[in-house]
Amino acid sequence: MPFTLATWNINSVRLREELVLRLMREEMPDVLCLQECKSPVEKIPMTQFTALGYTHMVARGQKGYNGVAILSKLPMEEVGAEDFASLGHARHVAARLENGVTIHNHYVPAGGDVPDRDANEKFGQKLDYLTDMRDAFHAETPQKSILVGDLNIAPREDDVWSHKQLLKVVSHTPIEVEHLAQVMDAGGWTDVTRTDIPDGPLYSWWSYRSPNWDASDKGRRLDHIWATPDIRQAAHSSRVLREARGWEKPSDHAPVFATFDI
Repeated sequence: MPFTLATWNINSVRLREELVLRLMREEMPDVLCLQECKSPVEKIPMTQFTALGYTHMVARGQKGYNGVAILSKLPMEEVGAEDFASLGHARHVAARLENGVTIHNHYVPAGGDVPDRDANEKFGQKLDYLTDMRDAFHAETPQKSILVGDLNIAPREDDVWSHKQLLKVVSHTPIEVEHLAQVMDAGGWTDVTRTDIPDGPLYSWWSYRSPNWDASDKGRRLDHIWATPDIRQAAHSSRVLREARGWEKPSDHAPVFATFDI
């Protein structure tokens, strides 16, 4: 049975509950992975989500910060959460569907403003988180798995509005891109989105600081969907729902979708 998955940094699931409901009604993904929920798990507003068929949830939460959740119409079981870099943050949760597919939902640290671990502790935490991800995949090769989330890195030159101008800006620096490549190589992951949409600029985030985000289009592709080799051929129909960035009181991220025939 095919299923459609979406990943979205919602920037507060309680503040933007209506946007989540709109996505559920209009796009109807079978599985919706949210990051930056900024809510304890018990305060995630499940009542209306459940009414729309999203009767299953696995999540890790914090008050006001971080937080990841997987909402699903399909039965699933929680299979763990890792505290990469030992930050004590709610940044990862994993669930397994009945078809045996494991979904990892990540919210990688943003890394602050200065791309120097000596001058900026947050940048060091980001690199350490990615290193721990890499090491985990070296220790146990993932199988029949999908990795999604706000990875806070735009790896390709056409994943940012200006490669040259952003080379020293956190999210597109060479050291971050290299760390992300090591994570991908360690797990044998395929970038599903770029396999489906191989050419041209592609963004999923536009800064709140831009007064006219759509016209200026200074975006970055920070949100990703990856798959392991054994299921990568089953993935198709990738897209970014760019118009969601223009909804009322939006997140600064747009949802990213893919469908898997599994």
